[in-house]
Amino acid sequence: MKNNVVIGFLGTNLDAGKRRRWRPSVQIAEHPDFPIDRLELIYSGRWRGLAEKIKGEVTRKNPQTEVLLQRIDIADPWDFEEMYGALYDFARDYGFDDEREDYHVHLTTGTHVAQICWFLLTESRHIPARLVQTGPPRGDDTGPGTLQVVDLDLSKYNAIQQRFDLVTREYNTLLKGGIETRNAAFNAMIDRMEVVTSNSDAPLLLMGPTGTGKSDLAARLYELKLQRRRIKGRLVHVNCSTLKGERAMSTLFGHRRQAIPGAGADRRGLLQEADGGVLFLDEIDELGLDEQAMILHAIETGKYFPLGSDYEVTSRFHLIAGAGRDLAAQVAKGRFRADLFARLNLWTFALPALRDRPEDIAPNLEYELARVEKLLGTRVSFNADAFTRYQRFATDPGTLWPGNFRDLSASVQRMCTLAPRGRITLVMVEDEITTLQSIWTQASRNPDMQLLTEHLGEAAQNIDEFDRVQLAAVIRVCQQSASISAAGRRLFAASRATKTSRNDADRLRKYLDRFGLDWAQCQQ
Repeated sequence: MKNNVVIGFLGTNLDAGKRRRWRPSVQIAEHPDFPIDRLELIYSGRWRGLAEKIKGEVTRKNPQTEVLLQRIDIADPWDFEEMYGALYDFARDYGFDDEREDYHVHLTTGTHVAQICWFLLTESRHIPARLVQTGPPRGDDTGPGTLQVVDLDLSKYNAIQQRFDLVTREYNTLLKGGIETRNAAFNAMIDRMEVVTSNSDAPLLLMGPTGTGKSDLAARLYELKLQRRRIKGRLVHVNCSTLKGERAMSTLFGHRRQAIPGAGADRRGLLQEADGGVLFLDEIDELGLDEQAMILHAIETGKYFPLGSDYEVTSRFHLIAGAGRDLAAQVAKGRFRADLFARLNLWTFALPALRDRPEDIAPNLEYELARVEKLLGTRVSFNADAFTRYQRFATDPGTLWPGNFRDLSASVQRMCTLAPRGRITLVMVEDEITTLQSIWTQASRNPDMQLLTEHLGEAAQNIDEFDRVQLAAVIRVCQQSASISAAGRRLFAASRATKTSRNDADRLRKYLDRFGLDWAQCQQ
């Protein structure tokens, strides 16, 4: 059997017997069902005499108990910093051997501050012990008094563990948006994500193609952090695909008035807006290398320089990053910084495409129906044959859902809006299937849209159709030209003769900046 070791303070009042005969450091060794092999008694130098007296009395009454006096001089036993530091040093130097000995910390003696420090060091396992609390005899009892052992391993308490499990399920439901998902891999990812979010402030990286729900999940992660009191600030959502060109630095890091021609005032920047909260950098793979370097510095130090400033600004935020492309591949191509990727890659979660989660189609259909009902203010439901047909189409391996949940949401909203008397019929489902297939076919054949998506990501969807054709043509010219000036001369050949200023490069630069692009990005 292991030796039983008890560690505690000398009680300068209780052990001196000034108020009652019961003395906790003496009586704790007299419990027949709690034999003590060694008692470590901590005392201050000015109480040496009392410590020796208690040691002698314990040894005389209980020869099997070895008493070791540990001198720790604490000037103010009510000073938390001093008390915690002294006990931390004691624990660090003690040399615990929990394979051969069981340790208990005696809470009855010492100040309340000492008891708090014992609890913190024990709960954090700096001291591998259980807590023991003793009390005087009750009534006419003349025995050693009461003794109660408290084990801080919460997994051993069934009722507490059940409450933990319930809270975990609630947090998982929050992260899943209340949708009863059935995909085992996705549910396992959510379980892991809940643990990481609740216990770590390190950056999170959400990977996945467009429409897999990165933005919605980031918002739910923010809510979870808020509920767990890990943050107090707001969520700042940044779509990095819109931060191309000269605006990116100013938007992210802010600027001083004199740094930007024509600027009327200083600008705080989005990193400062996220101070104390969460910064969600969606499409982080769209950021330029210079911006990536400053983001890395801000993550690691909590500080950065606004444009035109000689003084650093402090902003402490939790980072969530979203990426639609494989960042490791982007690093290999020189388009993403390896050091930033290494910093983000501590906790990476790959969101699966909708086609890889066929068992989750049905619960997501129910969720989308409920969402559209609130939007339209009308209750809508499927006819039985219509639901069967749509479900069969949606889960067919040949249905690729290129837009993932964004496509599913738009599809449900179309059917609900057109549903007569709130019923989605089989004919309507057949029409919707035809519509989806037509949309997907056109998108796959549209080279302009493919080009814009490569350069702008999801932001390409927000460009008007007549602008898409022109912008795609401009990007192609840029890719075919050796310099921005050469591209400008080609693009503005007809109008440049009538211009008093023929700075074609500047005209092209300003045009690209309207869409958050610059020359370097167009060359990729």
